[in-house]
Amino acid sequence: MKNSGSSAKGGFVPSRRKELLGTAACWMLAAQLVGLPFATAGDKAATPTAATAESDPVLKAMQNEIARATTELGKTEQPPYYLSYTVYDQDFVVLVGAYGSLLTNSAAQRRFADVNMRVGGPELDNTHGQSRPSGVTSGSLPLGNDGDAIARVLWELTDREYKRAVPSLLNVRTNTAVRAEEEDKSPDFSKEKPQTHLEEAPAATAFDRAAWEGEIKRLSGAFRKYPEVYYSTVMIQVQRSNSRMVSSEGSAIVSPSSSVRMIMEAQTRAEDGMDLLRVETFQSPAASGLPSEAELTGKIEKMATDLIALRKAPVAEPYDGPAVLSGRAAAVFFHEVLGHRLEGHRQRDEEEGQTFTKKVGQEVLPKFLSVIDDPTTHELAGMKLAGAYDFDNEGEPARRVEVIKDGVLENFLMSRMPIKNFGQSNGHGRNQPGRMPTGRQGNLIVTSTKTVPEAEMRQKLIDEVKKQGKPYGLYFDDIQGGFTLTTRALPQAFQVLPVIVYKVYADGRPDELVRGVDIVGTPLAALTRILTTGDQPKIFNGVCGAESGQVPVAAVAPSMLFSEMEVQKRAHEHERPPLLPPPGFENAGAGKDAPAKAEVQP
Repeated sequence: MKNSGSSAKGGFVPSRRKELLGTAACWMLAAQLVGLPFATAGDKAATPTAATAESDPVLKAMQNEIARATTELGKTEQPPYYLSYTVYDQDFVVLVGAYGSLLTNSAAQRRFADVNMRVGGPELDNTHGQSRPSGVTSGSLPLGNDGDAIARVLWELTDREYKRAVPSLLNVRTNTAVRAEEEDKSPDFSKEKPQTHLEEAPAATAFDRAAWEGEIKRLSGAFRKYPEVYYSTVMIQVQRSNSRMVSSEGSAIVSPSSSVRMIMEAQTRAEDGMDLLRVETFQSPAASGLPSEAELTGKIEKMATDLIALRKAPVAEPYDGPAVLSGRAAAVFFHEVLGHRLEGHRQRDEEEGQTFTKKVGQEVLPKFLSVIDDPTTHELAGMKLAGAYDFDNEGEPARRVEVIKDGVLENFLMSRMPIKNFGQSNGHGRNQPGRMPTGRQGNLIVTSTKTVPEAEMRQKLIDEVKKQGKPYGLYFDDIQGGFTLTTRALPQAFQVLPVIVYKVYADGRPDELVRGVDIVGTPLAALTRILTTGDQPKIFNGVCGAESGQVPVAAVAPSMLFSEMEVQKRAHEHERPPLLPPPGFENAGAGKDAPAKAEVQP
């Protein structure tokens, strides 16, 4: 999934695509995982040991300053009733290769802080409604362990935030007095039990930077064999992170993590100007957990082969009929179509469509489907889940939430923003630094009790095509992302962006690869058209952007047969492919079946 969406303004789009403005868009593109230096959850690198403020000068400085700020601001006419500091540390190495050479070879350290403040009271505070951004001020912190320097910057950020929060509270109270009464009168902040969870960062896992520089060169050089591939990169990001949070309620949370991510991206362009993209991503707590170089080379060859085939494939026409979504495609579909509409804050915002707000206890999916969101699951079927975390960004323990059981809606994904009949957090308050947390997805997992063996799904599609008298159905094999609209000011619609799509003919003709279509529709209609599922769940790791910023997420689902799926033609530019052949292919010509050049051996 590239990203998914909400009533957030804007979103996150893949490289070389125009930004979708004025809509709620959560583009879930796995390649963009590297763009989140502070938001990634990462993986636990080792069994944690206890940390203390005495052994952690940064934590000690945070606790001392928050105690001082709480005391001194408590003497003001409008004292804060809640204050928290979150400090994000990150050490990372980034290697990016293209065509056998390195484009980027860098290492850096960063430290960033969020100051969250609420004035007024839990029933009504400065973050109410459209004033929510007034609850946070962010800035860079000094590196190292100089507690006085850290405290000085936290002091300045706290002062700046207080001077934002108090005028915002005045505006909130004025607007509340003159506007019509809101339907959901829930408080702005829930009371939760303070949490203490202190981990000491484990020793760094060895990373042979020189060896990986050579491997990145060799892998990226493999694309030089393919004149049809006009753009390609291979990237590895090695990251060690540490998040510290303290609050005026008494919470103290230290959560170190580490992750290694590899992203391989390749792009071509058809003769009609349509850009075609293939991306492969891999994630592990350490570099040793990534696939072997031989496996990665095989993936590159498959990516290039797919792109060459897509260039020659015909453009599909608009269609409405039976279709099968592979597991990865179905995972993106559920993230976009269902997951965002189950995020808690959308149930009280009167600008939202509130698709499922009043459907608790009602059937919203076929009875054979259930949905959970479980950020406590770090790995499934041997694959790391990008949406895993132990504590959310409000300091609440991550929890497994059964949102839909046997087709019946039971719960929502809650932050500390209460909604009617759901007054407490269930550990899903998430944000990227500089944004206020809202209820967000983590690991959305779809399960089914009505399954057939995966190998039979194609035949099930053909049977449904024949039943409906259609000439063919569509099989969506791979997906690059999607977005959805949840605001009531726009149509309640979604758009999912497939990469590999086949026409499956009812008369026995071979499957035909096509390009240039997007899955479109509306949620309430689309979710009722699922007939059966496969028996093998598949995983899509990605990044989702909405009101609270970009956060890593995962979606898991089996393949699904739909009685009806609508597709539309994809918009694209009309820039021609390169006029000159790439270097070394002058005699054969770019885009033709040219002899392969020898692989690069740096």
